[in-house]
Amino acid sequence: MPPKFKRHLNDDDVTGSVKSERRNLLEDDSDEEEDFFLRGPSGPRFGPRNDKIKHVQNQVDEVIDVMQENITKVIERGERLDELQDKSESLSDNATAFSNRSKQLRRQMWWRGCKVKAIMALVAVILLLVIIILIVVKYRT
Repeated sequence: MPPKFKRHLNDDDVTGSVKSERRNLLEDDSDEEEDFFLRGPSGPRFGPRNDKIKHVQNQVDEVIDVMQENITKVIERGERLDELQDKSESLSDNATAFSNRSKQLRRQMWWRGCKVKAIMALVAVILLLVIIILIVVKYRT
């Protein structure tokens, strides 16, 4: 059978064990590498390295800032492209509607011109008939 474990640990059990482990690890027989990872770097030994690390960290931070700006610009560009595409589609739809309406209007104006010409021709024919009838009536009498 497997060993039985505590299912619920309280905070004292966890923090007490961590403290005791740390104390055991930091005893006199531990070497400097273990101390470095448990305590962290000590100041004077890591001065020049720390400057290099800060310099590299500053460069990384600058690169991160530039990349964030680039990402923001790309997102804004994408939004502008979407707006431009919407406007382009709207303009295309309006152009198609304008073209259809202009064709329809051209046909209407052509028919109107034909009607005017037909009415003028009919008036001319009626005038000619009236003149001819008047001349014929005048000569008969």
